[in-house]
Amino acid sequence: MREAAPQADLLRTHEVAKRYGSVVALRSASLAVAPGEIHALLGANGAGKSTLVKILSGVVGGDAGTVNVHGAPVELRRPLDALEAGLGTVFQDPALVPDLTVEQNLRLTGVSPERVRGWLAHMEVDVPDLDTLVKRIPLPILRLLDLARALAHEPELLMLDEITAALPGDYVDTVFGVMREWRAQGHSVLFITHRLGEVLEVCDRATVLRDGADVATVTPSEGDERTLVEAMLGEGAPTRTAGHRERDGAPEGPVVLEARGLTARTALKGCSLELRAGEILGVVGLEGQGQERLFDVLSGDRPFEGGELRVEGRPVKPRSPYDMIRRGVVLVPADRLHALLPQRSLRENLASALYNTVGSWLTPVRGERPAVEGTIERLEIDTRAQRQVRRLSGGNQQKVAVGRWLAAGFRTLLCFDPTRGIDIGTKEQIYRLLRELADDGAAILYYASEFTEAPVICDRIIVVYDGAVVTELDPAEADEATLLNAAHGLEENVT
Repeated sequence: MREAAPQADLLRTHEVAKRYGSVVALRSASLAVAPGEIHALLGANGAGKSTLVKILSGVVGGDAGTVNVHGAPVELRRPLDALEAGLGTVFQDPALVPDLTVEQNLRLTGVSPERVRGWLAHMEVDVPDLDTLVKRIPLPILRLLDLARALAHEPELLMLDEITAALPGDYVDTVFGVMREWRAQGHSVLFITHRLGEVLEVCDRATVLRDGADVATVTPSEGDERTLVEAMLGEGAPTRTAGHRERDGAPEGPVVLEARGLTARTALKGCSLELRAGEILGVVGLEGQGQERLFDVLSGDRPFEGGELRVEGRPVKPRSPYDMIRRGVVLVPADRLHALLPQRSLRENLASALYNTVGSWLTPVRGERPAVEGTIERLEIDTRAQRQVRRLSGGNQQKVAVGRWLAAGFRTLLCFDPTRGIDIGTKEQIYRLLRELADDGAAILYYASEFTEAPVICDRIIVVYDGAVVTELDPAEADEATLLNAAHGLEENVT
């Protein structure tokens, strides 16, 4: 009896390369995805993951290498070529035009609105009005809307680039359900994530990129997070406790930022906190419990209706972020591109906070050059693509978002999910930096969407539920179960 021939890989790339000027984004990336599997694509920021996905999506062209689908070579010169080859993508940032309605966006990509509605209903997601402007839709819903858009094309290979980074746990479960369903139908998924627990939970195999080339293909079920980290970073990979220090109780510095019973429409309902000099105060909460509005209010970006806000003991009612910046209170937002000038140079971005007006750029501030160079050195920012910040990897962009305030100076730093979507090595650098800043007397308010992150770096942790702070925890007691219970409003206040 003749044995059945082995089934060809659904997707196989061989030594794919891409260069942007002098920057090598991909050196030699080979990848094989079998039919009916969930395959992770792992690597530190700048390893080339997103570049490879963009090449496979027809968004950018590769400089060398080959791409085969079901054993036949394909040329991906445009996104339509990828769709016709059975490759569908959900990109790291939603591929939707903010100032157009949902329906207008769907028609731009030739997708049936009814098919998208069907997928959203299948995922049990509230279907937004198709006449709604995309910019009015919350980011988690946008991510699932983008997923439904990709699924409507019925791709054989669904490529998901960091889709879970901005999603609460219940939506992550929804995405995992779709991935497993897609696999059960004989299709495949290429999954990019920095959350290694997700890889262990849902992926069959994982290919690791390092410095623009594939270095390993592993089976997650045969190892653990440490195995994956070592493959990603090589020997000497850092531990997850780089920002942790032995604590003799929370720092007892003076209160520099205080909220008393803040209310803001339905988002904040009597929210109170005290932030002291020399401490990192962690904030955790499930999606939509008011934490985002809290940071908007504290940074001066959104008003509050009731309660009181004090900076170094003085009441303030900011009318804009500049009112808080003048008082030394600055924000690092989750969306790093909101904090940057993507088309401008690294120097201009790091120096931007030194200038008060556009016209003042004509006269450089004294000390600008050493401040910028010192920040680059301290944060180990990759300068190969320094002419445009948008060319930097996500992790380096986040370093710039933090670094501009280092160059300008501040007293209180508000960090809203600053490590979202960045690799482990860059996370460790940010942990160390924030710990150093706090030890030097800065006050840091730190929101972490990953519950396991806050105990690593914070001196105290507060939990926000239904628009108010309901619990304060010592990091030593804040295991994931305790935080989850508190985030669901199930823990008694222990402040």
